[in-house]
Amino acid sequence: MGHVKRDLHVNERSLQEKYPALDNPLGLRILLSDYHALLNRQYQGDYDAVVLLADLSTAIELAALTRRQAEALRLVYELDLTQEEAGRRMGVSQQAVEQHVNNAIEAISEVYYFWSHHGEGYAINGEL
Repeated sequence: MGHVKRDLHVNERSLQEKYPALDNPLGLRILLSDYHALLNRQYQGDYDAVVLLADLSTAIELAALTRRQAEALRLVYELDLTQEEAGRRMGVSQQAVEQHVNNAIEAISEVYYFWSHHGEGYAINGEL
C-alpha cells in the first residue's frame, strides 16, 4: 500500500499558529475578527474551523453574557458593524458598545482560560 505524501494536519497547525492563545482578550479578538473567514472555511469542509466555531459558541454561552454584551458582540463581529453603527441600533453611545464588547471578550476569554487550566484542549501560548 502506498504512503500519503499530503500533510493531513496542515489546516490544524495553521489555525493553531494563527490563534495561539484564546485564553486572553487579545487572542480572542483575533479569532473574532476572523469570524467570517472561519465560517467560509467551515462551509468548505475545514473541520478545524468547525471545531473553533463550535468552541467559540460554547464559550460565549458559558460566559453568561448580559443581553447588551451579547448584542454588542453580535452586531460588531457577526454583522460587521462599526461600534458607532452598533450603538445607533442599540440606542447607546459608541463608548457604551466598546465597553460591552470589551466586557464580553474578557468574560469569554476567562472561559478559555479555565479550559486551558483544566485539560480541555486549550493551553497558554499554544502549548498543548
